[in-house]
Amino acid sequence: MVNKVVDQNIQQYINANLNTDLHALLLKKSPFPEVSMHEIVQQIKGKQVARKKFPFLLKDGIVFPPQLSLEQSSSEKTALYKSEILKGNKFIDLTSGFGIDAYYLSKNFHEITLVEQNRELLEMVEHNWNILERKATFINRKLEDFLEENDASFDTVYLDPARRDIQKNKVFLLEDLSPNILEIQEKLLSISKNVVIKLSPLIDLKYLVSVLPGIFRIEIIALKNDVKEVVVFLSKESQNKISCQCVNLESGEPTFRFQFGSAENQSAEYGEPEKFIYLPNNTILKAGMFNLISQKFGLKKLHPNTHLYTSDLKILDFPGRILEMEAIDAKQIQKKSQFNIISKNYPLKPEEIRKKYNLKDGGENYLIFTQSKKGKIILKSI
Repeated sequence: MVNKVVDQNIQQYINANLNTDLHALLLKKSPFPEVSMHEIVQQIKGKQVARKKFPFLLKDGIVFPPQLSLEQSSSEKTALYKSEILKGNKFIDLTSGFGIDAYYLSKNFHEITLVEQNRELLEMVEHNWNILERKATFINRKLEDFLEENDASFDTVYLDPARRDIQKNKVFLLEDLSPNILEIQEKLLSISKNVVIKLSPLIDLKYLVSVLPGIFRIEIIALKNDVKEVVVFLSKESQNKISCQCVNLESGEPTFRFQFGSAENQSAEYGEPEKFIYLPNNTILKAGMFNLISQKFGLKKLHPNTHLYTSDLKILDFPGRILEMEAIDAKQIQKKSQFNIISKNYPLKPEEIRKKYNLKDGGENYLIFTQSKKGKIILKSI
């Protein structure tokens, strides 16, 4: 398909229909006998996804894979972040997929190898990299077969295991992934001192550390407070400490760093709402640093099951949102007012709260429905 869809006339047709209803377009006959309308729509979808997810691919002649490969690809922004912390001479991506991670991660390496079992997908990546003027060795092999035959070593080995089973349900245990990391971890570490694995944001960190003893670093990466991935770094050497980073890209919030396990002996101080309310970002919640965040920033927690914090002082380097608020009575809520509703450890969901109090969504003001140790409370932004 690669050679067909890059025809200039077909590319012009694709670009002219970027905003066309794709369902309606699929019902039409392709104006090009050598390319089906399904193949044309696949390229249109790819360009639409690229606009938001990886705009560096919005170049003439770039070819896009089916929807599933686009969904499973890293975004340009998360790949760029990872590229800033990896460098060396020889880099290999054992599950290159559409090659977004490989393109960015390989920028600081001299020799690049991409392994991918899907021949058509690998041909697309090779075609695209030629357009992008990026050189690499492309190997169409199943990962397990490549590892059996390979005797070369690399400065960094990278892989992103498939996170779907044959029924296309998401899976989050290492033994359920493809490849099974638990079966190949020794082989991976035999060819590199630095193995980097991208995992689902829903993976349990304690489980992860318990089954992968070589972990020395964990990165929890969010984009605009949406946790996208958990990235682990493995080494052959036994690790006494595991450094962790919570990164919320494009938020302006500072990176939160801690040692894994450091929160186990921490306890939080509790108190009623003061002038400022602190809402940790989702990477902190993913890491489970509920008490450590209280200790580190000198904040009081409202309730054991309410991950909201408070202080009379404004702490600017807090990794999350800071709202100046006051406690109010439900009778003080004016109907048809406009608020952003936050419900934490409260019986009603935001949409139920809006319906109950006849409120409009959005605007600059906030209402928080939550609990302190003394009971249910409502907080209104000042």
